[in-house]
Amino acid sequence: MQHTRPLRDHPQFTVRKYTGHREYRVENWRLARDGSGKILKSYGWTWLDLLVPVLVAILWPKITTRIHYVMLAIALVFYAYTKCTQVLWESVLAIPYLGIQLETHRGLPNIPLFVSRRFIPAIYLHDFIINEGIRGWNVRYYLAAIQQTPHTNNTLEVAYENILPYFPILLHVYRDVHEVMFSRADEQPDVRPADGASETER
Repeated sequence: MQHTRPLRDHPQFTVRKYTGHREYRVENWRLARDGSGKILKSYGWTWLDLLVPVLVAILWPKITTRIHYVMLAIALVFYAYTKCTQVLWESVLAIPYLGIQLETHRGLPNIPLFVSRRFIPAIYLHDFIINEGIRGWNVRYYLAAIQQTPHTNNTLEVAYENILPYFPILLHVYRDVHEVMFSRADEQPDVRPADGASETER
C-alpha cells in the first residue's frame, strides 16, 4: 500500500493506493486557520468526560426510587452511545470497473467500532460531481455520486456527508476519481468466450 498526503495545508486528507483500488480518506480534524498549526478535532475526550464518573459517584448513593435509577441508566446509555458513534473518518473508495464505495467510520478516539458503507456499481454510476448547497447561512461544496438505475430516477449519494471537507480536498478527490473511474471507460478488458464456444453463445 502507498500512503500519501497530497495537500500540505490539509494533512487530514490521505490517499491510500492498494492493489486494485484507491481510498481517499478524510479524518475528522483540521488545522486551525490562524497558521498556528493547532489541530482542531471534532471528536475525542474532553475535561467534561472526567466529570461523568464523579457525578455518578455523587448521585448514586442519593437515589432512592426506581424511576431515578432508570433515568440515570438512560442518561448513561445515551452518553455512551454519543461517545461510541463519533465520526472518526470518512472515505471514498474508487474501484476501477466495479464502482465507488462511500464509507463512514465511527467509534471512540483511535478505536473504530462501526462502519457504514454505500456501494454504487459502475454500471449505475452516471457521474461524480462537486455540487453546492446551503447549510445554515453558509454555502458549502460537497461531492456526490449520481446513481442512475433502470427503474428509478437519478439519486445523489453524498460523500463525506458528516465531515464536509474543504474545497481543495473535494477538488483533488473529484479529479482523481474521474481519472480512475471514467477515463478508463474505454479500457475495459476484452472478455472473450472460452475456446470452442459457438457463435450463438458469443
